[in-house]
Amino acid sequence: MKAWMVVEANKPLQQFEVPTPVPTGSEVLIEVTHCGVCHSDLHFWKGEYNLGGGVILKLADRGVKLPSAPGHEVAGRVVAMGPDAKGVSIGDMRVVFPWLGCGECEDCRNEDDNLCLQPKAIGVVRNGGFGSHVLVPHPRFLADPGNVDPALAATYACSGITVYSAVNKIMPLNPDKPVVLIGAGGLGLMGIAMLKAFGHRNIVSVDLDPVKRDAALAEGATQTVDGAAEGLTQRILDTCGPAAAVLDFVGNDATAKSSYDALAKGGKLVIVGVAGGQITLSLAGLIFRAHTVQGSLVGNPKDLRAVLELANSGKLKPTPIHLCSHDHANEALLDLKAGKVTGRTVLVRDPA
Repeated sequence: MKAWMVVEANKPLQQFEVPTPVPTGSEVLIEVTHCGVCHSDLHFWKGEYNLGGGVILKLADRGVKLPSAPGHEVAGRVVAMGPDAKGVSIGDMRVVFPWLGCGECEDCRNEDDNLCLQPKAIGVVRNGGFGSHVLVPHPRFLADPGNVDPALAATYACSGITVYSAVNKIMPLNPDKPVVLIGAGGLGLMGIAMLKAFGHRNIVSVDLDPVKRDAALAEGATQTVDGAAEGLTQRILDTCGPAAAVLDFVGNDATAKSSYDALAKGGKLVIVGVAGGQITLSLAGLIFRAHTVQGSLVGNPKDLRAVLELANSGKLKPTPIHLCSHDHANEALLDLKAGKVTGRTVLVRDPA
């Protein structure tokens, strides 16, 4: 199989020819047709995360060995399976749930694989969709896209379930209470669509880029706010008043602090993005204003099935997708890094 792989942090991907996996037991081999390009792929390419306070988490500390193929938003066709793989057939189109765990702990048994303490995610620890094939350990990690375009359905394996899980953390909520979304990239636009699918009506989108703010309005945001750090809290308050909830799809020092300070009494801040950093909170203030600050780590296989069901029902509006040849993976990463992408870039691969 062919794969575009990270060989060294921040250096161009290189194409490799590696042995095509042969599935055994319950394993299923997927021939990749579509793979979304996500900010998490950028972190993989950079090789590290900023945990704040000068602490850097290296991907090598998470068991990542290079060269390795990124790509965790995968859709493709079943081309082979082990003798114990049930419920799928050769030729089936499927979306791959990538956030694998050990497969044996209580979280994994409860389909909360994303919470497993031994993560083995496709596109992080295991080769991902920047390769021509992906090996999936069990059919339960495969979801039928139904009538959804596979290019869009692929993005639901990360951006879709990440947003769905985050939105569920602020529900139930009066549909006219203001919810603020920090960032109008792929996750931010998906957040608008997801909130509208949940019946929410008061959605405020924050971004530095006026083009992305216009895209947010086109997707259904009620209002937008310039995301420049200086004075951000006050601009949010002037736009919508104290926020019942903020979903921070950027997740750095400035956005988290501004988001927290914009919360109404009893409000919730859900941090989704991993740009990195830290904030200092008044513990008494946290109590007196009854605030909630919560992290949200992607989603689980149940979330993927729920998002696809929403999409097939017509309730979840498709977000903007930009198709790009699989062989232009380097260019796609650089465009994302430069902030040139509105919506989601999806690599398309023609079967050999």
